[in-house]
Amino acid sequence: MSASPYHHPDQPVRHSYPLAIENASLGTAMGLLLKTLPYALVRFGILLAFSVGTIIWFGIVFGGAALLSKLHEIFGGIWMIGGIGVYGWFFWTVIRYFLYMIKAGHIAVITELVTTGSIDNGEKKMFEYGKDVVKERFKEISVLFGLDLLITGVVKSFNRTLEGVANFLPIPGLDQLAKVVGVILHAMTTFIDETLFSYNLARGDDNPWRSGRDGLIYYAQNSKEILKTSLWIVVLEKVLVVLAWILCMAPAAVFAYLMPGNESGTLWMIGIAALFAWNIKAAFLHPLFLIMIMIKFHVSVKGQAIDETWDDRLTRASDKFVKIKDKMKGWAGDTFGSKTATPEEAPAPSENLLPSEAETPPEPPEIKS
Repeated sequence: MSASPYHHPDQPVRHSYPLAIENASLGTAMGLLLKTLPYALVRFGILLAFSVGTIIWFGIVFGGAALLSKLHEIFGGIWMIGGIGVYGWFFWTVIRYFLYMIKAGHIAVITELVTTGSIDNGEKKMFEYGKDVVKERFKEISVLFGLDLLITGVVKSFNRTLEGVANFLPIPGLDQLAKVVGVILHAMTTFIDETLFSYNLARGDDNPWRSGRDGLIYYAQNSKEILKTSLWIVVLEKVLVVLAWILCMAPAAVFAYLMPGNESGTLWMIGIAALFAWNIKAAFLHPLFLIMIMIKFHVSVKGQAIDETWDDRLTRASDKFVKIKDKMKGWAGDTFGSKTATPEEAPAPSENLLPSEAETPPEPPEIKS
């Protein structure tokens, strides 16, 4: 496969991919979610089936433990530990990875809509395009499955420098403000690894570690704008999750009635409703919030020159950033080919490719993660 014409690893502006969206508003995010709703519905179906299976499984585990405990307590304990262990293994090894592949296809489709406005110029259907991208870039997606842990570590280290500013300001009541800032920063952290995967796809980089490193620097450069979007996410999440939990009370009551130990039916109903609400959050709200962060990132970095001073700052802030750079240098993948686009092959840069004139953020304190 030939090199991407939008990928410029040696240029001040690392990318030149187009954008089909004009702004990073909530309306834009909702529109993209609705256009890719089949992915959200598939994810919801899988999560709902797994949740029903979870309820049945734990009914068997707790019911079996109660029966076996009548013979001897140790039998009931072994049954319960074994049942919970099998459940944990199945979720973290099978379901989580399978959902990650679906998410990767969803992100590929969203990225295509963000950059071109259509899916493969209208020649492919949504799931076909997502499947093809996952298949063609399986090696990189597998790398990103582990890269997200390093990216999360780097972002947390950087975010701690933002939280730490409050500790040096002698303002009464600032402790509560710092807690609020911490919640907002956590919302930022949750979606950055997936956003950088979208950036990798849009840019067309064959080295996920390189686009991950550059993406983290761009994130640091634009943290103020992304922070504003994260504030909206925190507010929306609190409101929408509560509404989802209330709506799930009715079906949860039916399941609770069928569960053993009906005397604690209210507790079962509350727990089952929370589980169903979590499914709604994971299947519909999580993609919406991801799209909000994703489009804010893409709009912010459009035509923006990278500020290499952040390389040194992030290097001193997190040893995980050092690991990403080491992996970048040692990457031997060849998904897009080893050749990168030359200036002659790349689209002619427009005036909006000038470096950002925004004020450079102050150098954060030295923190090791």
